[in-house]
Amino acid sequence: MFGLGWPEITIILVVALLIFGPKKIPEIGKSLGQSLRGFKDELSNPPDESQSISEDTEQNSHKS
Repeated sequence: MFGLGWPEITIILVVALLIFGPKKIPEIGKSLGQSLRGFKDELSNPPDESQSISEDTEQNSHKS
């Protein structure tokens, strides 16, 4: 894993625990996971820009 062994990973985790504290680590992990999941979903299913533009145009014309 990126040339890191268990001693290096352990040191990184201990430093992160000291910096953020035990209550903040799960929140950081959750938000990172959600961000990565959203990024992955957008890469696999990119929105069709021309379709979204035409939908916005239709919605704006109905409001007038």
